[in-house]
Amino acid sequence: MGGVEDNEPPLKRVRSSPEELRSVSKNSSLIEPIGSFGDTMAKSLPYVRNETVGSMGVIKKVEFVRIITKALYTMGYEKSGALLEEESGIPLHSPTVSLFMQQVLDGNWDESVTTLGKIGQLEDSVFKSATFLVFEQKFFELLENGDVLDALKTLRMEIAPLCIKKDRVHELAGCIISPSLCNELVLGNKGLLHRSTRFRLLEELQKLLPPAVMVPERRLEYLVEQALTVQRESCIFHNSVDSALSLYTDHQCGRDQIPTKTIQVLQKHRDEVWFLQFSHNGKYLATASQDCTTMIWKINNHSEVSLRHVLAGHRKPVSFVSWSPDDHKLLTCGIEEVVRCWDIESDGTEVDWWKGQRAVKMSDMVFMKEGTMISMNKETSILLQNRETRAERVILEDNSITSFSISKDERYILVNLSNEEIHLWSIKDDPRLMAKYKGHKRTRLDIRSCFGGSEESFVASGSEDSLVYIWHRGTGKLLEKLPGHSGAVNSVSWNPVNPHMFASASDDWTVRVWGLSDSDLRLVNGCSSNGHICNGVG
Repeated sequence: MGGVEDNEPPLKRVRSSPEELRSVSKNSSLIEPIGSFGDTMAKSLPYVRNETVGSMGVIKKVEFVRIITKALYTMGYEKSGALLEEESGIPLHSPTVSLFMQQVLDGNWDESVTTLGKIGQLEDSVFKSATFLVFEQKFFELLENGDVLDALKTLRMEIAPLCIKKDRVHELAGCIISPSLCNELVLGNKGLLHRSTRFRLLEELQKLLPPAVMVPERRLEYLVEQALTVQRESCIFHNSVDSALSLYTDHQCGRDQIPTKTIQVLQKHRDEVWFLQFSHNGKYLATASQDCTTMIWKINNHSEVSLRHVLAGHRKPVSFVSWSPDDHKLLTCGIEEVVRCWDIESDGTEVDWWKGQRAVKMSDMVFMKEGTMISMNKETSILLQNRETRAERVILEDNSITSFSISKDERYILVNLSNEEIHLWSIKDDPRLMAKYKGHKRTRLDIRSCFGGSEESFVASGSEDSLVYIWHRGTGKLLEKLPGHSGAVNSVSWNPVNPHMFASASDDWTVRVWGLSDSDLRLVNGCSSNGHICNGVG
């Protein structure tokens, strides 16, 4: 099977002493003990070597059964795994591999290397690397037992001649001279001097050997998760938590998972609302207006929004706000004016302020957690500069940049342009253009966009035609054009905690909070929505 002495009959699974296996079973699933089933064992069924399962004829039965067997043992179903091996006639491991594994567990190092050489499909580099690991374990155990001369002999006669990992060989040589260095190496390898670490050695060997020789750990789980991920990513309306995914049916969300209904209109501002942003914890919403105020709104557990603070201190319109990482403070920026810092926890008191430069727009600068500063340094470019190394990367556009926003994982950036396009750039390494979003209207205003939804799978943007636009981030397909505002929509912000809630700010002096329909809210929250709530002009 798998090119490893397949002509030999199935062998019973490898054994170690019951006490030893029980003591380490919680730490490894590579070796699983089985008992004797006697007459209850099912008879082996003959199988065709190239037989396939499934309607497409691409799943090899041998691989399929081995992966299922491995999963059964991993989950602790030893009897079921052994029964499947017996009934199918397909062993999880060939006799040679089983012998090799048992020899490693028993500490028969020289014999295990000899057996390793009999396993087919091994490249020379793999064989040497695996041999190195085996003899390294032998070296450490000899030192542990005080056999310094034998350890030195192993190093000189068995490890060094492999001519690989020279730095590691020098470190091992230092162990003989300095026991403290040996302790450091042992700790760095998770405690190699314990008996149970032979199971860890098998785990490391498994990573080296071809999958056909030793089935990778949790292979079945990986394949299932991969299938669910493909289904989720191909669902353009996906906007639910992953717990909603099921193995029983193919996943497909409906359009009703997108927040398309106005559930509240906030009418406390006395002039155009230019910017808004949810706090990181999703419990607050800050709105900035041409009326020179910033308002802090509280979101309760039923997604109802109520006014908490009015921050009055700017003498000019407020164009931008930014929450501190802990959401305790808020920065507000007036046009060509000062930057003010407010303590939200103490009834919205101002705690500091800084005089800004007239030519600098605070809204065009972001500091990333890993130390990179992002700023608009020219009309058509964005500069990404590492504050420690001073290394610079540049995003170059052909049209004027009006604004930008960064994703939660800080790996992507949305760039709004004057030509009525929004560009998605990857900034993990060298900047790379990933997608373009079109359809919204922009002629004179600074229109802002944002990431949003589950896994930030959507892109939302304001527009001068009074609509809110929503695209699928992966495909670039326009999903929604939402009416409601009576003036240009300047800014949108998606709640980072609740994927079914976002807000929009408009020249019509209002902020609209968007959610699911009444029936959809009942489905998601287990309670009835309050419908369209209007906070009257105060």
